[in-house]
Amino acid sequence: MEFKDFSDTLRENLDSFEGEYAPFIDCGPNLFNLLCDILSNEIINAEYRLKISAAIAYYVVPDDVIPEEIYGPYGYIDDIFISVYVLRMVAEEYGYEILYSAWKNEHDVKKVIDECYNNSLELLGDKVYSVLVYVGLMD
Repeated sequence: MEFKDFSDTLRENLDSFEGEYAPFIDCGPNLFNLLCDILSNEIINAEYRLKISAAIAYYVVPDDVIPEEIYGPYGYIDDIFISVYVLRMVAEEYGYEILYSAWKNEHDVKKVIDECYNNSLELLGDKVYSVLVYVGLMD
């Protein structure tokens, strides 16, 4: 039996999706991989490891703010938001170089993060606060 990486499962879940936000939502697996890869970087301190871990865990929580079970691929919008929210925090603390060194995609990581951040903010609207509270990044 061969086990799949979680990002492969994410990719499979999103492969057939061709909705309005497909290009944005398709970034989910790459952002998930980036979070996992920077988590293993030795320069990341405990505070930021917890934030990164929270963003990773948010992908697998079944009853998050916008559940995939109910909304399908649109349910990844909040997952992508929390990913880029935390990645922006990491970049602010450590610089974008740490993200560029771990990024395994042909697109510019800063541009992807900025576009995903802006799109997810717009789509989530008043749910942004709920997402941040859910993962413990706001009270």
